[in-house]
Amino acid sequence: MAEYAVVNPATGETLKTYPTISDGDLGAAIDRVHAAHAPWGRETPLEERAAIIRRVGELHGERRQELAEIIVREMGKPLEQALGEVDFCVDIYGFYADRATELLADEPIELLAGDGTAIVRRSSVGVLLGIMPWNFPYYQVARFAGPNLIIGNTILLKHAPQCPESAEAIERIYRDAGVPSDAYVNIYATNHQIKTVIEDPRVQGVSVTGSGRAGAAVAAIAGANLTKVVLELGGSDPFVLLSTDDLDAVVQQAVDARLDNAGQSCNAAKRFVVIDDLYEPFLKKLTAAIEAVEYGDPTAEGTAMGPLSSASAADRLEEQVGRAVEQGATLVTGGQREGNFYRTTILTDIAKGTDAYQEEFFGPVASVYRVGSEEEAITLANDTPYGLGSYLFTTDAEQAARVADRIEAGMVFVNLVLADGAELPFGGVKGSGFGRELGRYGADEFVNKKLIRVG
Repeated sequence: MAEYAVVNPATGETLKTYPTISDGDLGAAIDRVHAAHAPWGRETPLEERAAIIRRVGELHGERRQELAEIIVREMGKPLEQALGEVDFCVDIYGFYADRATELLADEPIELLAGDGTAIVRRSSVGVLLGIMPWNFPYYQVARFAGPNLIIGNTILLKHAPQCPESAEAIERIYRDAGVPSDAYVNIYATNHQIKTVIEDPRVQGVSVTGSGRAGAAVAAIAGANLTKVVLELGGSDPFVLLSTDDLDAVVQQAVDARLDNAGQSCNAAKRFVVIDDLYEPFLKKLTAAIEAVEYGDPTAEGTAMGPLSSASAADRLEEQVGRAVEQGATLVTGGQREGNFYRTTILTDIAKGTDAYQEEFFGPVASVYRVGSEEEAITLANDTPYGLGSYLFTTDAEQAARVADRIEAGMVFVNLVLADGAELPFGGVKGSGFGRELGRYGADEFVNKKLIRVG
């Protein structure tokens, strides 16, 4: 029987295994979550649901050390970053609990003709399936399950196979906070089993955060069954530098945007697009700054970067970098691997048409490009299959507005990085998926926006 397992990426040691759910138990789980929808979503008052989810957030805060230590051993995130992830979850749950009434309030519609009134009333749709990734094990669940449970939907949660212990800990928090045992159910299911879940007519929506391949596979099944899906997929986010009064500060932001979570973030800055007159000094300073960040024991205080999440992740990145160099890219620094640890790396001279020009590097690899004009920068920034986030640095406010408007992405951050917030919508376009999470838009994906027209 296939198993979910906690394999410490820093040591390679298998710490604990979890058996996958049986087909019979999976069917029973769907039965339970479906049956729980009416008492949770229709009979439990909104204020009570919000209070319970607030308590979910509070318990994350109370158990932050325990929760952080779990994901350090599951996927290698340095302890300080793991604690930060848990703290962000507290904010997300609190944001939705505080604004539950506002987000679900009736929305009046001004009539163009006729007497009477019209409103849009938001209500739950039923059972939702969440398919979560390994890179932010708590945050991804919080932004999906938190608002949807407040709305009144019920949740089946399939976490990544390498995150079974954090999935177990999250489910325990929901129980301890007062979420009914059948309103949120963690399932250790295989991909084949998940296909049958998506095909079940009682499942009204699917939220996926993962690779483009996984998203396309889920979307195909969901589409065949007329099931709504939200896809949060990969990204190859541009970091466009057109002007600056403080190059050192921009370089530090570039390092922070590239190396957070060892570069294993879909909305990390990955392609650095630099105007010609700043290219050489930026590359020199970036090289020095990125070389100064060394990998280390993720359990140790002060470690800035841990291992990649798994041996397969390290294998894939090593192969990508090697292929990039074979196809003509220049390896400025890095490129070495030790077990699942990978040195910070910079590539330049990446030619259009090569694999590296189009691929997403999911690790501490920065690709740096030189451009001669604003127009060339925009063209290069948009010349990617992806469209998740983007970063723009300029001292010209008019240029900032102009370029931000033309970048093909779901998010543009001007003169700052790592600025996600519970109130800010997260999502992309093109190959990065569709739909939004977080903020009021994240709470508006899986609801019935029912028109009520009274004459």
